[in-house]
Amino acid sequence: MSASNRAAAGVYEDRTGPTIVEWLRARGYETPEPLVVPDGQPVGAALRAAVDDQVSVIITTGGTGINPTDRTPEVTAELLDRPIPGLAEAIRTAGLPGVPTAVLSRGLAGSRGGVQDGLDVLAGVVDHAVDQIAGGDHDRQAGGDHDRQVGGDHELPTGENNVADVHLAEVTDEPVQTETLA
Repeated sequence: MSASNRAAAGVYEDRTGPTIVEWLRARGYETPEPLVVPDGQPVGAALRAAVDDQVSVIITTGGTGINPTDRTPEVTAELLDRPIPGLAEAIRTAGLPGVPTAVLSRGLAGSRGGVQDGLDVLAGVVDHAVDQIAGGDHDRQAGGDHDRQVGGDHELPTGENNVADVHLAEVTDEPVQTETLA
């Protein structure tokens, strides 16, 4: 669902909703055509209708800035059983450092770049979240193993979004020669 006063009024075409719909369909979700509504209470009404229809995934974009009409987070919060603030934090972080104003977003921004950043974050968690909400258990064989360790016979996470700096520290009685570490 795209929250945009201008797109809902026909001033311009919504380009974020189709991107999200295509992304969901590629993951096997049965998804209707994108819905565009004005910011504020129309977002809440559309969300309530989707909840009443028991849809598995609702992704909203737009209405997440700090403009007085940007109300998507507030009307969404009224319907949440359990907020997941880590998602918004991860989406904001994905926009940095290329878009400094990403820190002002309070959800999935209504721009194509903001949506792509958000979908990149959601790609790693949406299926697991849907499964968990439906009462599923953590599938340790499918990457749900949070007890991974570095070294030995333990598996390391892989993929382009898993970036880590690994440092080895040894405790000795000898002074460290920092010139040799560079």
